[in-house]
Amino acid sequence: MKKFEGTFVVMVTPFTQKEELDLDAYRKNIDFYIKNGVHGVIVGGSTGEFASLSIQEHKKIMEIVVDHVNGRVPCISGTAACSTRTVIELTQYAKDVGIDGVLIVPPFYSKPREKEIYGHYKTIAEAVDLPIMLYNNPWTSKVDMMPDLVAKLAEINNISYIKESSSDITRIMRILELTDRKLTIFCGADNLALESFLMGAKGWVCVSANIFPKHTSRLYELVKENKIEEAKKLYISLYPLCSWLEETGLFAQGAKAGLEIMGMKAGPTRKPLIPCTDEEKQGLKNIIKKIQSIAPN
Repeated sequence: MKKFEGTFVVMVTPFTQKEELDLDAYRKNIDFYIKNGVHGVIVGGSTGEFASLSIQEHKKIMEIVVDHVNGRVPCISGTAACSTRTVIELTQYAKDVGIDGVLIVPPFYSKPREKEIYGHYKTIAEAVDLPIMLYNNPWTSKVDMMPDLVAKLAEINNISYIKESSSDITRIMRILELTDRKLTIFCGADNLALESFLMGAKGWVCVSANIFPKHTSRLYELVKENKIEEAKKLYISLYPLCSWLEETGLFAQGAKAGLEIMGMKAGPTRKPLIPCTDEEKQGLKNIIKKIQSIAPN
């Protein structure tokens, strides 16, 4: 079983101008990420517009990623849905096609209670033997899994990771303490990456890695090598992009626009999301150019 650690790019899902899957672009983007050092890839996450995909499309991109990555780095797939049965279906399919682990945000919209959240994850974990990364993102799911609940969930055998996106940096130490460090924490906020690593996180689910895979991956490596001053310098150069993504909330739109600026293909977002405006693109382009001018290669 592969261990998940480091910077994992949460990949955009490229579309054609007619909003159909662009699988050729997907393959080229995967090569771009891996060539530039990402430690893992995530398919069907929030930045990948999973909520806009049909189940068939979601399954298709899992197949493409596993086939094209071909074991070069670990592959995680988002398998979240409002229904526990649907999550099990997607998670079982992920295992069947060779995905290494799954990322699951709690059921959104319905605002489940703690015992319902616990039952949701326990049922999935018992149905499919695959590593599960919890995903705490109260901003979008409207469900906040507090550290005490996370610790209870960590007692379930194949729940070994959490993407913490509450932006409460103190939760990292609290979760590590409550779980006796059983749970590996991934930073889920681009503008808290270095802080999260220094507090004990071992990974980063990274939107910015769509645009700067080499630099975002190097940040983790510098921390692991205990080169903190170098890490700080690199992080400061990346921070305007990380901050722009978090403050605008344009994760899919911004990552796609950034990939296009870098000469790759991503296509439009799928409605109701609309692409970045010309003004937003120009602002993003300015940020990217500045990073290119000051960040080490």
